[in-house]
Amino acid sequence: MDVPRIDKGLDDIYVKETSICFVDGQRGRLLYRGYDIGDLAEHSTFEETAFVLLRGRLPNRDELDRIRADLGAARIVPAHVLAFLRRMPKDAAPMDVLRTAVSLLGAYDPDRGDASRETNLRRAIRLLGATATIVAAYHRIRTGARVVKPDPARGQAEDFLRMVTGTRARAREARVMDVALILYADHSMNASTFAATVAASTLSDLTSSVVAAIAALKGPLHGGAIEAAFDALRSIGRPEAAEAYVLEILQNRGKVFGFGHRVYKTYDPRALIFQRIAKELSESAGETDLYRIADIVQETVVRELRSKQIYPNVDFYSGLVFHLLRLPPDLATAIFAMSRTAGWAAHVIEYWEDNRILRPLDRYVGPTDAVYVRLEDRP
Repeated sequence: MDVPRIDKGLDDIYVKETSICFVDGQRGRLLYRGYDIGDLAEHSTFEETAFVLLRGRLPNRDELDRIRADLGAARIVPAHVLAFLRRMPKDAAPMDVLRTAVSLLGAYDPDRGDASRETNLRRAIRLLGATATIVAAYHRIRTGARVVKPDPARGQAEDFLRMVTGTRARAREARVMDVALILYADHSMNASTFAATVAASTLSDLTSSVVAAIAALKGPLHGGAIEAAFDALRSIGRPEAAEAYVLEILQNRGKVFGFGHRVYKTYDPRALIFQRIAKELSESAGETDLYRIADIVQETVVRELRSKQIYPNVDFYSGLVFHLLRLPPDLATAIFAMSRTAGWAAHVIEYWEDNRILRPLDRYVGPTDAVYVRLEDRP
């Protein structure tokens, strides 16, 4: 019997054709619907980027106004969701709360049972808006602060910062948050998008598919790396200790979180954008130690692992950026999910255009002649 080829990480397996996102790992490029991530980060907004991902083109003025209004309305979550958040343990992980709250949203979906494309596009907007409020409201609740009601007239990024911190965001802060949401909005067939696609391939609903994605994103090898990378920067303490910290980890064959990527063989373009933002915010705030630590960590890892083409990925600097925006470190992965919901929904809806249930194979290597022994005859 021929031994099948096992591709344990599915590195070279294609599950669908897509027009949504292109990751050029050799040249360090990322495109949403053909638009370069650098151009979107420079000129676009999260609302416009979400429209591009979901609809496949740039919106006109009326369409942009509409999606902004729809997202604003969607941030007003049902009362039963807020009641649920108040019942959650105050020390629960934000990703656990988000996953469960999104599942709860599915039970109260006003279009439950309608799987048409247009309904799913509306459902995606509702999920995008609701996740921002869920993350912000739970943080306020767990800290004993008053929940800040969403303001539909504001943009998603600005309103999220206001709902978390309780104060109006400065224009630069709101713009940085907007860019962060753009950078995290999609990244082709990553682990969480694949999880969403697997669930969707069974013809489960969009909300359930997003729940599956959130569960996958939580892991420290995926979205959870943001918090792990930032915790490492803080644990180093001072710039002078950064190089030795990295060298010790590498000597012990450990992992430096925020580095390496399955696809990129050069710098992740999102990491470069986050790095520039982190430097600017650090200098503006007069808090440069963490940035200097990060810079030395990056320099050391790239130097020591040059032959393996290991570079910082999107998660390395983003935790520092969120910290400088006065956001708690453990909200970072939930913020990732808030943004990536746009990409998850886009890929699921695209997959349904030519659906086939995903059913991979595994090679059995266990026994084939086991003899059943009755309970009374077992030693």
